[in-house]
Amino acid sequence: MSVAHQNRAERLTEDEIFQAHRGGKLRTLVPITPLDARALSAISTPGVARVARAIAEDGRLAADYTWAHRLVAVVSDGTAVLGLGDVGPAAALPVMEGKAALFKALGGLDSVPLVLATRDVDEIVETLVRLRPSFGAINLEDISAPRCFELERALDAALDCPVMHNDQHGTAIVVLAALRSSADLLGRPLSSMRVVVSGAGAAGSACARMLVTAGAGEVVVLDSRGTIHRERPELTPAKAELAELTNPRGLRGGLADVLPGADVFIGVSSATVPEELIAAMAPGAVVFALSNPTPEIAPELAARHASVVATGRSDHPNQISNLLACPGLFRGALDAGAPRITERMMLAAADAIVALAAEELAPDRVVPSVLDPRVAPGVAAAVAAAVREPGAPAAPGAAVPPAVPPAVPSAVSAEERK
Repeated sequence: MSVAHQNRAERLTEDEIFQAHRGGKLRTLVPITPLDARALSAISTPGVARVARAIAEDGRLAADYTWAHRLVAVVSDGTAVLGLGDVGPAAALPVMEGKAALFKALGGLDSVPLVLATRDVDEIVETLVRLRPSFGAINLEDISAPRCFELERALDAALDCPVMHNDQHGTAIVVLAALRSSADLLGRPLSSMRVVVSGAGAAGSACARMLVTAGAGEVVVLDSRGTIHRERPELTPAKAELAELTNPRGLRGGLADVLPGADVFIGVSSATVPEELIAAMAPGAVVFALSNPTPEIAPELAARHASVVATGRSDHPNQISNLLACPGLFRGALDAGAPRITERMMLAAADAIVALAAEELAPDRVVPSVLDPRVAPGVAAAVAAAVREPGAPAAPGAAVPPAVPPAVPSAVSAEERK
Protein backbone atom coordinates (compact mmCIF):
# COMPACT_ATOMS: atom_id res chain seq x y z
CA MET A 1 0.00 0.00 0.00
CA SER A 2 1.41 3.41 -0.93
CA VAL A 3 1.95 6.08 1.72
CA ALA A 4 -0.74 8.26 0.15
CA HIS A 5 -3.33 5.46 0.23
CA GLN A 6 -2.31 4.42 3.73
CA ASN A 7 -2.58 7.96 5.12
CA ARG A 8 -5.98 8.44 3.50
CA ALA A 9 -7.27 5.25 5.15
CA GLU A 10 -5.87 6.24 8.56
CA ARG A 11 -7.45 9.69 8.47
CA LEU A 12 -10.98 8.36 7.91
CA THR A 13 -12.69 7.96 11.29
CA GLU A 14 -16.00 6.37 12.27
CA ASP A 15 -17.40 9.82 13.10
CA GLU A 16 -16.41 11.15 9.67
CA ILE A 17 -18.14 8.25 7.95
CA PHE A 18 -21.46 8.76 9.72
CA GLN A 19 -21.30 12.56 9.45
CA ALA A 20 -20.89 12.23 5.68
CA HIS A 21 -24.19 10.33 5.54
CA ARG A 22 -26.21 12.30 8.13
CA GLY A 23 -29.46 13.50 6.59
CA GLY A 24 -28.68 11.72 3.33
CA LYS A 25 -26.27 12.74 0.57
CA LEU A 26 -28.63 14.26 -1.98
CA ARG A 27 -30.43 17.59 -2.25
CA THR A 28 -32.65 19.17 -4.88
CA LEU A 29 -31.10 22.18 -6.59
CA VAL A 30 -33.32 24.79 -8.22
CA PRO A 31 -31.19 26.48 -10.91
CA ILE A 32 -33.32 29.61 -11.06
CA THR A 33 -32.15 32.49 -8.89
CA PRO A 34 -33.39 34.73 -7.53
CA LEU A 35 -36.80 33.14 -7.05
CA ASP A 36 -38.73 36.37 -7.53
CA ALA A 37 -42.28 36.86 -8.74
CA ARG A 38 -41.24 36.77 -12.41
CA ALA A 39 -39.33 33.51 -12.01
CA LEU A 40 -42.20 32.01 -10.01
CA SER A 41 -44.61 32.80 -12.84
CA ALA A 42 -42.29 31.09 -15.31
CA ILE A 43 -41.66 27.84 -13.43
CA SER A 44 -45.10 27.60 -11.84
CA THR A 45 -48.40 29.02 -12.94
CA PRO A 46 -49.12 30.43 -15.42
CA GLY A 47 -45.93 29.64 -17.37
CA VAL A 48 -45.67 25.92 -16.63
CA ALA A 49 -49.05 25.26 -18.21
CA ARG A 50 -47.76 26.55 -21.55
CA VAL A 51 -44.82 24.12 -21.44
CA ALA A 52 -47.01 21.20 -20.32
CA ARG A 53 -49.41 21.87 -23.20
CA ALA A 54 -46.55 22.01 -25.69
CA ILE A 55 -45.23 18.63 -24.48
CA ALA A 56 -48.72 17.14 -24.64
CA GLU A 57 -48.85 18.18 -28.30
CA ASP A 58 -45.31 16.98 -29.09
CA GLY A 59 -43.85 14.46 -26.64
CA ARG A 60 -40.34 14.91 -28.08
CA LEU A 61 -40.13 18.27 -26.32
CA ALA A 62 -39.92 16.52 -22.94
CA ALA A 63 -36.27 15.84 -23.74
CA ASP A 64 -35.61 19.60 -23.76
CA TYR A 65 -37.97 20.92 -21.12
CA THR A 66 -37.78 18.26 -18.39
CA TRP A 67 -34.85 16.51 -16.79
CA ALA A 68 -36.13 13.01 -17.61
CA HIS A 69 -34.02 12.66 -20.76
CA ARG A 70 -30.83 12.99 -18.70
CA LEU A 71 -32.02 11.38 -15.47
CA VAL A 72 -30.81 7.94 -14.37
CA ALA A 73 -32.81 5.87 -11.88
CA VAL A 74 -30.44 3.97 -9.57
CA VAL A 75 -32.52 0.92 -8.63
CA SER A 76 -31.99 -1.79 -6.01
CA ASP A 77 -33.98 -4.27 -3.95
CA GLY A 78 -31.20 -4.55 -1.36
CA THR A 79 -30.54 -8.26 -1.87
CA ALA A 80 -26.79 -8.09 -2.67
CA VAL A 81 -25.41 -4.90 -1.13
CA LEU A 82 -21.63 -4.54 -1.35
CA GLY A 83 -20.09 -7.28 0.76
CA LEU A 84 -23.01 -7.19 3.20
CA GLY A 85 -25.41 -9.41 1.27
CA ASP A 86 -29.19 -9.27 1.69
CA VAL A 87 -29.74 -6.27 3.97
CA GLY A 88 -33.01 -5.03 2.46
CA PRO A 89 -34.03 -1.82 0.69
CA ALA A 90 -33.71 0.58 3.65
CA ALA A 91 -30.10 -0.42 4.30
CA ALA A 92 -29.40 -0.28 0.56
CA LEU A 93 -30.52 3.35 0.32
CA PRO A 94 -27.26 4.91 1.62
CA VAL A 95 -25.39 2.98 -1.07
CA MET A 96 -27.80 4.07 -3.81
CA GLU A 97 -27.65 7.68 -2.58
CA GLY A 98 -23.87 7.49 -2.75
CA LYS A 99 -23.98 6.12 -6.28
CA ALA A 100 -26.35 8.90 -7.36
CA ALA A 101 -24.12 11.52 -5.73
CA LEU A 102 -21.06 10.15 -7.54
CA PHE A 103 -22.89 10.10 -10.87
CA LYS A 104 -23.38 13.85 -10.42
CA ALA A 105 -19.95 14.64 -9.00
CA LEU A 106 -17.95 12.57 -11.48
CA GLY A 107 -20.09 12.71 -14.61
CA GLY A 108 -22.40 15.70 -14.25
CA LEU A 109 -25.33 13.31 -14.59
CA ASP A 110 -28.51 13.66 -12.54
CA SER A 111 -29.79 10.48 -10.92
CA VAL A 112 -32.23 9.44 -8.22
CA PRO A 113 -32.07 6.38 -5.94
CA LEU A 114 -35.05 4.02 -5.97
CA VAL A 115 -35.10 1.15 -3.47
CA LEU A 116 -38.00 -1.23 -3.98
CA ALA A 117 -39.71 -3.31 -1.29
CA THR A 118 -40.19 -6.31 -3.55
CA ARG A 119 -37.97 -9.11 -4.85
CA ASP A 120 -40.40 -10.25 -7.51
CA VAL A 121 -38.93 -9.69 -10.97
CA ASP A 122 -42.33 -9.09 -12.57
CA GLU A 123 -43.26 -6.54 -9.92
CA ILE A 124 -39.99 -4.67 -10.36
CA VAL A 125 -40.45 -4.61 -14.13
CA GLU A 126 -44.03 -3.38 -13.80
CA THR A 127 -42.96 -0.65 -11.37
CA LEU A 128 -40.22 0.66 -13.63
CA VAL A 129 -42.38 0.48 -16.75
CA ARG A 130 -44.94 2.66 -14.99
CA LEU A 131 -42.21 5.10 -13.92
CA ARG A 132 -40.60 5.25 -17.38
CA PRO A 133 -41.79 8.82 -18.21
CA SER A 134 -39.80 10.10 -15.22
CA PHE A 135 -36.31 8.99 -16.27
CA GLY A 136 -34.05 8.33 -19.24
CA ALA A 137 -32.05 5.28 -18.11
CA ILE A 138 -31.94 2.61 -15.39
CA ASN A 139 -28.85 1.61 -13.45
CA LEU A 140 -29.52 -1.62 -11.56
CA GLU A 141 -27.43 -2.08 -8.42
CA ASP A 142 -26.91 -4.71 -5.76
CA ILE A 143 -29.54 -7.21 -6.94
CA SER A 144 -28.76 -10.85 -6.25
CA ALA A 145 -28.04 -13.48 -8.87
CA PRO A 146 -29.59 -15.21 -10.71
CA ARG A 147 -32.58 -12.84 -10.48
CA CYS A 148 -30.44 -9.96 -11.72
CA PHE A 149 -29.92 -11.68 -15.08
CA GLU A 150 -33.64 -12.25 -15.58
CA LEU A 151 -34.48 -8.72 -14.44
CA GLU A 152 -32.05 -7.01 -16.79
CA ARG A 153 -33.27 -9.04 -19.77
CA ALA A 154 -36.92 -8.33 -18.94
CA LEU A 155 -36.34 -4.59 -18.53
CA ASP A 156 -34.27 -4.39 -21.69
CA ALA A 157 -37.19 -5.93 -23.59
CA ALA A 158 -39.87 -3.85 -21.88
CA LEU A 159 -38.29 -0.39 -21.99
CA ASP A 160 -37.09 1.88 -24.77
CA CYS A 161 -34.18 3.29 -22.77
CA PRO A 162 -30.69 2.18 -21.66
CA VAL A 163 -30.71 -0.43 -18.86
CA MET A 164 -27.58 -1.82 -17.24
CA HIS A 165 -26.79 -3.88 -14.16
CA ASN A 166 -23.72 -2.06 -12.92
CA ASP A 167 -22.47 -4.94 -10.77
CA GLN A 168 -22.37 -7.07 -13.90
CA HIS A 169 -21.38 -4.93 -16.83
CA GLY A 170 -19.77 -1.96 -15.11
CA THR A 171 -17.41 -4.29 -13.28
CA ALA A 172 -16.74 -6.34 -16.42
CA ILE A 173 -15.82 -3.25 -18.46
CA VAL A 174 -13.27 -2.10 -15.89
CA VAL A 175 -11.85 -5.61 -15.39
CA LEU A 176 -11.34 -5.91 -19.15
CA ALA A 177 -9.68 -2.50 -19.29
CA ALA A 178 -7.40 -3.30 -16.35
CA LEU A 179 -6.41 -6.67 -17.80
CA ARG A 180 -5.69 -5.21 -21.23
CA SER A 181 -3.53 -2.53 -19.58
CA SER A 182 -1.75 -5.21 -17.54
CA ALA A 183 -1.11 -7.22 -20.70
CA ASP A 184 0.35 -4.13 -22.39
CA LEU A 185 2.54 -3.44 -19.36
CA LEU A 186 3.83 -7.01 -19.30
CA GLY A 187 4.30 -7.13 -23.07
CA ARG A 188 1.94 -10.06 -23.52
CA PRO A 189 -1.12 -10.44 -25.74
CA LEU A 190 -4.45 -10.98 -24.01
CA SER A 191 -4.97 -13.97 -26.27
CA SER A 192 -2.08 -15.79 -24.56
CA MET A 193 -3.45 -15.44 -21.05
CA ARG A 194 -5.17 -18.18 -19.05
CA VAL A 195 -7.71 -16.56 -16.73
CA VAL A 196 -9.34 -18.07 -13.64
CA VAL A 197 -12.47 -16.32 -12.36
CA SER A 198 -13.54 -17.19 -8.80
CA GLY A 199 -17.24 -16.42 -8.50
CA ALA A 200 -20.11 -17.06 -10.91
CA GLY A 201 -22.54 -14.44 -9.66
CA ALA A 202 -23.42 -11.22 -11.45
CA ALA A 203 -19.92 -9.79 -11.64
CA GLY A 204 -18.08 -13.06 -12.28
CA SER A 205 -20.39 -14.13 -15.10
CA ALA A 206 -20.21 -10.75 -16.80
CA CYS A 207 -16.42 -10.58 -16.47
CA ALA A 208 -16.04 -14.03 -17.98
CA ARG A 209 -18.32 -13.22 -20.90
CA MET A 210 -16.58 -9.94 -21.64
CA LEU A 211 -13.12 -11.50 -21.50
CA VAL A 212 -14.19 -14.24 -23.90
CA THR A 213 -15.62 -11.60 -26.24
CA ALA A 214 -12.38 -9.61 -26.05
CA GLY A 215 -10.30 -12.67 -26.99
CA ALA A 216 -8.73 -13.86 -23.74
CA GLY A 217 -6.81 -17.09 -24.31
CA GLU A 218 -8.75 -19.28 -21.89
CA VAL A 219 -11.31 -18.43 -19.23
CA VAL A 220 -12.30 -20.85 -16.46
CA VAL A 221 -15.02 -19.92 -13.95
CA LEU A 222 -15.59 -21.47 -10.54
CA ASP A 223 -18.48 -21.25 -8.12
CA SER A 224 -18.77 -22.75 -4.62
CA ARG A 225 -18.94 -26.26 -6.14
CA GLY A 226 -15.87 -25.95 -8.34
CA THR A 227 -15.31 -25.37 -12.02
CA ILE A 228 -18.23 -24.75 -14.33
CA HIS A 229 -18.09 -27.13 -17.30
CA ARG A 230 -20.51 -28.57 -19.83
CA GLU A 231 -20.81 -31.97 -18.18
CA ARG A 232 -21.62 -30.70 -14.71
CA PRO A 233 -25.16 -31.67 -13.65
CA GLU A 234 -27.84 -29.33 -12.33
CA LEU A 235 -26.43 -26.09 -13.70
CA THR A 236 -28.75 -23.09 -13.60
CA PRO A 237 -29.66 -21.68 -17.02
CA ALA A 238 -27.21 -18.80 -16.51
CA LYS A 239 -24.38 -21.16 -15.57
CA ALA A 240 -25.23 -23.52 -18.42
CA GLU A 241 -24.80 -20.60 -20.83
CA LEU A 242 -21.51 -19.77 -19.13
CA ALA A 243 -20.34 -23.37 -19.50
CA GLU A 244 -20.84 -23.12 -23.27
CA LEU A 245 -18.64 -20.02 -23.47
CA THR A 246 -15.82 -20.90 -21.06
CA ASN A 247 -13.54 -23.74 -19.95
CA PRO A 248 -12.93 -25.16 -23.43
CA ARG A 249 -10.80 -28.02 -22.05
CA GLY A 250 -13.46 -29.07 -19.57
CA LEU A 251 -11.22 -28.64 -16.51
CA ARG A 252 -12.67 -29.98 -13.28
CA GLY A 253 -12.02 -29.53 -9.58
CA GLY A 254 -11.52 -26.55 -7.31
CA LEU A 255 -9.27 -23.53 -7.22
CA ALA A 256 -6.29 -25.63 -6.13
CA ASP A 257 -6.68 -27.67 -9.34
CA VAL A 258 -6.90 -24.83 -11.86
CA LEU A 259 -5.08 -21.80 -10.42
CA PRO A 260 -1.49 -23.21 -10.51
CA GLY A 261 0.11 -22.07 -13.75
CA ALA A 262 -2.65 -19.58 -14.53
CA ASP A 263 -1.71 -16.10 -15.72
CA VAL A 264 -4.64 -14.21 -14.22
CA PHE A 265 -6.78 -14.58 -11.10
CA ILE A 266 -10.00 -12.57 -10.85
CA GLY A 267 -11.76 -12.84 -7.50
CA VAL A 268 -15.40 -11.77 -7.32
CA SER A 269 -16.54 -13.99 -4.46
CA SER A 270 -16.06 -14.00 -0.71
CA ALA A 271 -13.75 -17.04 -0.82
CA THR A 272 -10.29 -16.71 0.73
CA VAL A 273 -7.38 -17.67 -1.53
CA PRO A 274 -4.27 -19.07 0.21
CA GLU A 275 -0.99 -17.34 -0.57
CA GLU A 276 0.53 -20.59 -1.77
CA LEU A 277 -1.97 -20.79 -4.64
CA ILE A 278 -1.03 -17.30 -5.80
CA ALA A 279 2.62 -18.32 -5.55
CA ALA A 280 1.87 -21.27 -7.82
CA MET A 281 0.60 -19.06 -10.65
CA ALA A 282 2.67 -18.43 -13.76
CA PRO A 283 5.55 -15.92 -13.60
CA GLY A 284 4.40 -12.34 -14.12
CA ALA A 285 0.92 -13.14 -12.84
CA VAL A 286 -1.97 -10.68 -12.56
CA VAL A 287 -4.20 -10.79 -9.46
CA PHE A 288 -7.47 -8.89 -9.21
CA ALA A 289 -8.86 -9.59 -5.72
CA LEU A 290 -12.07 -7.62 -5.98
CA SER A 291 -14.28 -8.70 -3.08
CA ASN A 292 -15.30 -5.81 -0.86
CA PRO A 293 -14.59 -4.91 1.84
CA THR A 294 -12.23 -7.89 2.29
CA PRO A 295 -10.28 -9.03 -0.82
CA GLU A 296 -9.78 -12.75 -1.45
CA ILE A 297 -6.12 -12.28 -0.58
CA ALA A 298 -4.43 -9.32 1.10
CA PRO A 299 -2.82 -7.23 -1.67
CA GLU A 300 0.52 -7.07 0.12
CA LEU A 301 0.64 -10.88 0.14
CA ALA A 302 -0.39 -11.16 -3.51
CA ALA A 303 2.27 -8.60 -4.46
CA ARG A 304 4.99 -10.99 -3.27
CA HIS A 305 4.22 -13.25 -6.22
CA ALA A 306 2.25 -11.23 -8.82
CA SER A 307 3.44 -8.46 -11.13
CA VAL A 308 0.13 -6.58 -11.03
CA VAL A 309 -2.29 -6.54 -8.10
CA ALA A 310 -5.65 -4.77 -7.98
CA THR A 311 -8.56 -4.66 -5.54
CA GLY A 312 -11.99 -3.09 -5.38
CA ARG A 313 -11.00 -0.85 -2.48
CA SER A 314 -10.33 2.88 -2.72
CA ASP A 315 -7.53 2.73 -0.13
CA HIS A 316 -5.27 0.60 -2.35
CA PRO A 317 -3.71 1.32 -5.75
CA ASN A 318 -5.39 -0.03 -8.89
CA GLN A 319 -8.97 0.28 -7.69
CA ILE A 320 -11.22 -1.72 -10.01
CA SER A 321 -14.35 0.37 -9.58
CA ASN A 322 -17.38 0.35 -11.84
CA LEU A 323 -17.39 4.14 -11.39
CA LEU A 324 -14.70 4.18 -14.08
CA ALA A 325 -17.30 2.87 -16.52
CA CYS A 326 -20.29 4.71 -15.10
CA PRO A 327 -21.48 7.42 -15.23
CA GLY A 328 -19.59 7.92 -18.47
CA LEU A 329 -21.35 5.00 -20.15
CA PHE A 330 -24.79 6.36 -19.32
CA ARG A 331 -23.73 9.89 -20.22
CA GLY A 332 -22.59 8.77 -23.66
CA ALA A 333 -25.70 6.64 -24.20
CA LEU A 334 -28.03 9.50 -23.29
CA ASP A 335 -26.02 12.07 -25.27
CA ALA A 336 -26.35 9.92 -28.38
CA GLY A 337 -29.98 8.89 -27.82
CA ALA A 338 -29.16 5.19 -27.54
CA PRO A 339 -32.20 2.96 -26.86
CA ARG A 340 -30.11 0.37 -25.00
CA ILE A 341 -26.62 -0.51 -23.80
CA THR A 342 -24.84 -2.75 -26.32
CA GLU A 343 -21.67 -4.82 -26.33
CA ARG A 344 -20.18 -2.36 -28.80
CA MET A 345 -20.72 0.48 -26.32
CA MET A 346 -19.20 -1.48 -23.43
CA LEU A 347 -16.09 -2.35 -25.43
CA ALA A 348 -15.76 1.31 -26.42
CA ALA A 349 -15.91 2.27 -22.74
CA ALA A 350 -13.10 -0.21 -21.97
CA ASP A 351 -11.04 1.21 -24.85
CA ALA A 352 -11.37 4.72 -23.39
CA ILE A 353 -10.23 3.57 -19.93
CA VAL A 354 -7.23 1.75 -21.43
CA ALA A 355 -6.24 4.86 -23.40
CA LEU A 356 -6.28 7.00 -20.26
CA ALA A 357 -4.25 4.48 -18.25
CA ALA A 358 -1.67 4.17 -21.04
CA GLU A 359 -0.43 7.71 -20.41
CA GLU A 360 1.10 6.74 -17.03
CA LEU A 361 1.04 2.96 -17.20
CA ALA A 362 2.75 1.27 -14.23
CA PRO A 363 2.22 -1.83 -12.04
CA ASP A 364 0.31 0.30 -9.52
CA ARG A 365 -1.61 2.20 -12.20
CA VAL A 366 -3.24 -0.08 -14.76
CA VAL A 367 -6.46 1.95 -14.51
CA PRO A 368 -6.86 5.68 -13.91
CA SER A 369 -8.16 6.98 -10.61
CA VAL A 370 -11.93 7.23 -10.25
CA LEU A 371 -11.29 10.88 -9.32
CA ASP A 372 -9.50 11.61 -12.61
CA PRO A 373 -11.73 14.29 -14.20
CA ARG A 374 -10.97 12.99 -17.70
CA VAL A 375 -12.52 9.58 -17.17
CA ALA A 376 -16.26 10.23 -17.42
CA PRO A 377 -15.99 12.64 -20.40
CA GLY A 378 -13.57 10.28 -22.16
CA VAL A 379 -15.82 7.26 -21.67
CA ALA A 380 -18.91 9.26 -22.65
CA ALA A 381 -17.32 10.45 -25.88
CA ALA A 382 -16.19 6.95 -26.83
CA VAL A 383 -19.60 5.45 -26.08
CA ALA A 384 -21.47 8.17 -27.99
CA ALA A 385 -19.17 7.60 -30.98
CA ALA A 386 -19.92 3.86 -30.83
CA VAL A 387 -23.66 4.58 -30.83
CA ARG A 388 -23.32 6.75 -33.92
CA GLU A 389 -21.25 4.21 -35.87
CA PRO A 390 -22.93 2.71 -38.95
CA GLY A 391 -24.99 -0.30 -37.98
CA ALA A 392 -25.62 0.79 -34.38
CA PRO A 393 -29.29 0.36 -33.33
CA ALA A 394 -31.49 3.45 -33.17
CA ALA A 395 -34.43 3.98 -30.87
CA PRO A 396 -37.54 2.04 -31.99
CA GLY A 397 -39.53 4.13 -34.43
CA ALA A 398 -37.22 7.13 -34.18
CA ALA A 399 -33.89 8.36 -35.40
CA VAL A 400 -31.07 9.26 -33.06
CA PRO A 401 -31.95 12.74 -31.70
CA PRO A 402 -30.37 15.52 -33.74
CA ALA A 403 -27.55 17.61 -32.34
CA VAL A 404 -29.76 20.72 -32.52
CA PRO A 405 -32.91 20.55 -30.34
CA PRO A 406 -36.22 20.79 -32.16
CA ALA A 407 -37.77 24.21 -32.47
CA VAL A 408 -39.78 25.39 -29.49
CA PRO A 409 -43.45 26.15 -30.18
CA SER A 410 -44.13 29.85 -30.32
CA ALA A 411 -46.72 29.42 -27.55
CA VAL A 412 -43.82 29.15 -25.11
CA SER A 413 -42.27 32.56 -24.67
CA ALA A 414 -38.57 33.19 -24.17
CA GLU A 415 -39.18 34.37 -20.63
CA GLU A 416 -41.03 31.15 -19.77
CA ARG A 417 -38.16 29.04 -21.14
CA LYS A 418 -35.55 30.65 -18.85
